[in-house]
Amino acid sequence: LPAISVCGCCWALRPRYKRLVDNIFPEDPEDGLVKANMEKLTFFALSAPEKLDRIAAYLSERLTRELNRHRYGYVCIALEAMEQLLLACHCQSINLLVESFLGTLRLLLEADRPHLHILATSSFVKFANIEEDTPSYHRSYDFFVSRFSEMCHSDHEDPDTRIKIRVSGIRGLQGVIRKTVDDELQVNIWEPRHMEQIVPALLVNLEQGNSDSPAEQTEVCFRELLGRAAYGHINNAIRPVLMHLDSRSLWEGGGFAVRCFQIIMFSIQSQHSHLVIQQLLGHLDANSRSPASVRAGIVEVLSEAAVIEATGSVGPTVLEVFNTLLRQLRQSVDYQLTGYYDNAGKHKTTSFHEKTLQDAVIKTIGSFANTLPVYQRSEVMLFIMGKIPVPGIYPALGSPNTGRMIQVMLLKSLSNLLTALPSSFLEPLLSFTLMDDPEIRLLVLSILTSLIDRRHNAARITAVRSGPACRTPLSSGRLIKPDNLFIRKHAQRLYRHVFLACKEESNGPSHYQALFILLVVLSVELVSEEVLVDLIRLILALQEMGVSNQESLSVWNRCSLHAVCAAALHVLSQTGPPPPPLHQHVTQVIESRQKGAPHLLPESVLCDQPRYQNKPVCEALTGSSYSTQCERLNTPYTPQLTGKHSSPVNKFVSGFS
Repeated sequence: LPAISVCGCCWALRPRYKRLVDNIFPEDPEDGLVKANMEKLTFFALSAPEKLDRIAAYLSERLTRELNRHRYGYVCIALEAMEQLLLACHCQSINLLVESFLGTLRLLLEADRPHLHILATSSFVKFANIEEDTPSYHRSYDFFVSRFSEMCHSDHEDPDTRIKIRVSGIRGLQGVIRKTVDDELQVNIWEPRHMEQIVPALLVNLEQGNSDSPAEQTEVCFRELLGRAAYGHINNAIRPVLMHLDSRSLWEGGGFAVRCFQIIMFSIQSQHSHLVIQQLLGHLDANSRSPASVRAGIVEVLSEAAVIEATGSVGPTVLEVFNTLLRQLRQSVDYQLTGYYDNAGKHKTTSFHEKTLQDAVIKTIGSFANTLPVYQRSEVMLFIMGKIPVPGIYPALGSPNTGRMIQVMLLKSLSNLLTALPSSFLEPLLSFTLMDDPEIRLLVLSILTSLIDRRHNAARITAVRSGPACRTPLSSGRLIKPDNLFIRKHAQRLYRHVFLACKEESNGPSHYQALFILLVVLSVELVSEEVLVDLIRLILALQEMGVSNQESLSVWNRCSLHAVCAAALHVLSQTGPPPPPLHQHVTQVIESRQKGAPHLLPESVLCDQPRYQNKPVCEALTGSSYSTQCERLNTPYTPQLTGKHSSPVNKFVSGFS
């Protein structure tokens, strides 16, 4: 009894704040916090804020004691009490309470019990959501960044526990971000040393997007981090992403890398998107001696990033973007020809992998071009045209194969950004119609058609046929002033190069298909009597080429020319202003050929198994508004270096005379 009295007296002499703290603990920890006594403690803390630091220190002492005795129920009660005090006390002295609180959390996170880690993280998240009234100049969160990042990599043997620990780690990082990112007085979370821990921790869980990983929670946290990034923080946030994708070889296949950058591009502020593009371009250059699959993966990500950010993604250095992509294209051609993607000749590559990369680069050039206004697209077209090597002008081409492949690749890239036709672009483009390489000539014919085909008529043309060649009616309109200027400046030059390109014996079915589409598109896009007459003259000249002994063309080439001319005249007589007599005449000639010369029609010669002779056109046009043009029509077409025509020669080509 005396001992009990002494203890009772000692307890009564203890400071009031200690008695209030002791009273919140029940005899049985399962009963939980004694709420009535907790209210008394809170009231005392609010009434005497100068005691807050002592209250926090004693609570921390009690928690540490219970933790060492493994009495985890009392540990939870002590932590709950500290949380309630934090929520209730918004005053200058709260910083003293916070220091003790964070020290307690560090103690719990250093323990070897997963449930304590989860408990401490949950408590930290509650603290992170508190808006403090006063700033803190000396608070550090370095330990929490490191510990929460480590929890995100948990490999606990129990799957359920592992998921809980990882989710807690992600929630903890989210709390650190919310607590520090908007407060300039707090630790700078955007420093590389922090980003290099946070970003990989998130990506590891985002990468394992299955039932065993908290991918959804990770994505929310990652988006929040990126959404809060200011202009100067973007590079520090993106660099660890690139390093993670490199270290884990995640560029190949492109799936996860594309998903990462889709999240990034959708999350950051739109005015910062060009910084991401620049980082990717720089990383592409840095990996110029990596396997083709890695380079193709980076290029694919670039393409997707450009599509997501439709405006402003290229940023101020427009030509630098295209210059980097074109450099990669040329480099890939060199690797394809040598069979190695390094100068030492140690690492082999294949044509298949390099062609996959080249196709990806060409697609990406088109994706970026679509983000630009028309005037900038024209500049880019001229920029690319200037990069195409031309024999005799750019002597340092390396091997002939290198020059040819680069020409093909660059011309293909042009086809992805055709929306306008600057005058300075047309002449160098037309010069490629005279190349010996049939693939290059075919590309140029397709490019010319794309440039002129503003109403998308080419897509309506199914095949070269002497009958209906279009699945839907062709669309035409009135001739506008720019069209008139184009006809006057460039039409004769265009006709000349088309005519000369048809002299090549290496032309195949695709070339004649492209020629037919180009002629039809010209007739419906540039609708005028002058254009129709010139096109008819060009077609008749091509037909004459098919029977001329001066041309070294095979029988198949000659028959193909006749077939294309018949099909083109059939379409022209239906879609343009020419009167019914011309259509009747063309129909009669086609019917005559069907009976006596089927090898001069596309159905017989431009097919999988080809089978191997004019009422004059001028008379068919007599009596219409074309009467005034008959003199010109009687003049056979000859290629013109200028817009002037040669003197009249009354001569018609066989087959239509």
